[in-house]
Amino acid sequence: MNQPTRLFDFPYYQLANRPLEKMLNTKINGEWKSYSTQGFIDDLNKISRGLMRLGVKPGEKVALISHNNRMEWNVMDHGILQIGAIDVPIYPTMTPDDYEYILNHSEAKYCFVSNDEIFQKVSSIKDKVPGLIETYTFEDVQGAKNWTEVLDLGEDKSNDADLDALKAGVLDTDLATLIYTSGTTGLPKGVMLTHRNIASNALGSCERLPVITDKEYRCLSFLPVCHIYERMLHYLYMYNSANIYFAESLETIKEDIFFVKPHVFSAVPRLLEKFHDGIVAKGKSAGGVKAMIFNWTVDTALEWEPEGKGGWYNWKLKMARKLVFSKVREALGLTEIMAVASGSASLQPRLARFFNAAEIPVFEGYGLTETSPVVSVNTMNKPGMLKIGSVGKLLKDVEVKIAEDGEILCKGPNVMMGYYKDEEKTNEVLKDAWFHTGDIGVIENGFLRITDRKKEIFKTSGGKYVAPQLIENAMKASLFIEQIIVVGESQKHPSALIVPSFDSVKTWCKRHSIEYTTPAEMIKNEKVIQRIQKDIESINEQFGQWEQIKKVKYLPELFTVESGELTPTLKLKRKPIMAKYADIIASIYE
Repeated sequence: MNQPTRLFDFPYYQLANRPLEKMLNTKINGEWKSYSTQGFIDDLNKISRGLMRLGVKPGEKVALISHNNRMEWNVMDHGILQIGAIDVPIYPTMTPDDYEYILNHSEAKYCFVSNDEIFQKVSSIKDKVPGLIETYTFEDVQGAKNWTEVLDLGEDKSNDADLDALKAGVLDTDLATLIYTSGTTGLPKGVMLTHRNIASNALGSCERLPVITDKEYRCLSFLPVCHIYERMLHYLYMYNSANIYFAESLETIKEDIFFVKPHVFSAVPRLLEKFHDGIVAKGKSAGGVKAMIFNWTVDTALEWEPEGKGGWYNWKLKMARKLVFSKVREALGLTEIMAVASGSASLQPRLARFFNAAEIPVFEGYGLTETSPVVSVNTMNKPGMLKIGSVGKLLKDVEVKIAEDGEILCKGPNVMMGYYKDEEKTNEVLKDAWFHTGDIGVIENGFLRITDRKKEIFKTSGGKYVAPQLIENAMKASLFIEQIIVVGESQKHPSALIVPSFDSVKTWCKRHSIEYTTPAEMIKNEKVIQRIQKDIESINEQFGQWEQIKKVKYLPELFTVESGELTPTLKLKRKPIMAKYADIIASIYE
């Protein structure tokens, strides 16, 4: 079979080249269930025939909302796309008001959801969405129609000729999906991505991830598949005949990794931070000689370079891996890991060095929903393709240029058609085929480096520009800082709201014979504050006087997706956070 050009071509390509018995794998009621390649294709064809009998026509929209990644979502995705229809993935954590807006704006005819909670959210706004005919559920939900009813509708193959005609009529330039960005302000925007946008990105990304052809190739999927990053990887995995395992949830991720022992998975920096902090906390708490060896190992890791350093350092790294890191990989279930694709936010260089030194290869990349998503990514498949502190070299056929103001502009087959029903916003970001990313960066020896978000840079009252993301990323090098947002627009200096890492605080208090009570009380404890301040002052030295954090207010509760303070990919929603804590921020500058 020829190279896939449309998204539903990928499973057929796998069937023709290297079919699998365990193509997709999901844990149901404590047991792993699997789809073979043939079984997956059989069911996606049933869905296509069923949707056709429901009256879904090319160009019409079907919404998908799931609280976790699962086989049914992928069956629906391919079944929708191969009849020329368009799917609309929606983040499960969005509000009912967002559901109402997106379902109306996209003109979705049907909606498929995972469980009772999401079904109830959709039902609560159903009367306000006149174009929505029916909602189906993947799990058994009282009072709801189950998705198996559509599968059953498709058992009859008498409309196969019509299905074949619809499939043949789908072009790679046709709109495949509408992805509504969760956004940090205003109404969500519907990003229009074609089959070619995403398929070209999946094929272009292949050379940056390890490919295994002589044995089982296991990939773990847990980042939201409604986000284009994880979704694109699913097509890439299918192309490479990888066994895809769906984690139960983010809460069970460690157990799922230990069971699957993946060769590849994708992650956001926040997850890698938690892994790192857990490893370091355990190592330092060992005490005595063990703690000394562990600290020496960490120091050795932080000197790691992609092309090696030679001489005495090689011996140190070999010993560090033998004494400590081999045990770390075994404890995490990462004994066979070949690549962790890190994206969505900036990765601290110390984390990249730590994990790569531990033989847990972490490859940082860069992209946006509007670029399907990957623009660039590091790799160690070839020499000279990984640089710490960068987001790698550009994918094949993707072009980047830096505007006069430092903004990154992107052109290529991966760049979106535009924003759905919004010509004005489309024209703001797409000019002469160049997509204006809103990110600031530089290209150094072929490597792209992101310095900040253009829209997030602010100016102090003294006229100095401050890039908050750079400062936030640096500050998280402290084990005592779980989350941080830098503020100071039009003020005389930058300040910060910080949520401490209460696990680290608890461990430190124990070592210093300080009674640990509650988070609310610990953020008022002078000794705890002094300890965190010590790290802040040390990290401040990396920055100019006008960039340094002068004052801090501590918060007892984490920013969360559920509270509307983080996006589903765990990025800060600055305006909601600043609105919620407006009084605290104001008190800083009184």
